[in-house]
Amino acid sequence: MHLRELVAHTDRLLEIDRFSDYCPNGLQVEGRAEIYTLVGGVTACQALLDAAVEQGADAVLVHHGYFWKGEDPRLTGMKHRRLATLLRHDIGLLAYHLPLDAHPELGNNAQLARVLDLTVTGIAGGDGRTPGLMMLGKPAALIGGAEFAAHLAARLGRQPLHIAGHARPIRQLAWCTGGAQSFIADAAEAGADAFLTGEASEQTVHFARENGLHFFAAGHHATERYGVRALGAHLARQFDLRFAFVDIDNPV
Repeated sequence: MHLRELVAHTDRLLEIDRFSDYCPNGLQVEGRAEIYTLVGGVTACQALLDAAVEQGADAVLVHHGYFWKGEDPRLTGMKHRRLATLLRHDIGLLAYHLPLDAHPELGNNAQLARVLDLTVTGIAGGDGRTPGLMMLGKPAALIGGAEFAAHLAARLGRQPLHIAGHARPIRQLAWCTGGAQSFIADAAEAGADAFLTGEASEQTVHFARENGLHFFAAGHHATERYGVRALGAHLARQFDLRFAFVDIDNPV
């Protein structure tokens, strides 16, 4: 499989042109032309790159890549070491941020719903040009906030932060993976009585308490492990590639 064909297919699949993002989506670092082995992970950290080298990867697929808006553009220190690893071993880097969150089947939000047995009933947000990034739905059974927090811990392998904004069972859940804690206001506006994301901010706690929502922060990394897995498996089937997901643990 030629690298450019792989990138073109993935760009179309995730509809990257529909998103105004904080980083470039698609091919971020060009490597060798022919791709046989693809290694995936959440973030293109040095540990993932080292694992890719060990596994003989031709390209790396991640959710969090490089070249974020507002960052220092100089290739020094950590950034130099990471890019030097890719260039030295002629390994390409493919990164998909918001498009991978939003895809209705392979995306982080859709895949988190699968892992947690959530029924998806709708999508919130978007403006007609940019797809909505927040999903709406409900748990498989009518349960309270504490029980849902225990369900998260069992399925994701880490204890979530839970702010109990009310004592009723959860009837309408909204979720968006990663650092989407500011979406809690959108969740409330959409009629949700519970909101799940990866991270928490100080003001998020007060919003949940004062507006009667359960709030769950289950970890940025923990909630975003599943989109790259699903996308990589799809590409492996589509193009007869070897794909391996490497989970570099992150407590945040």
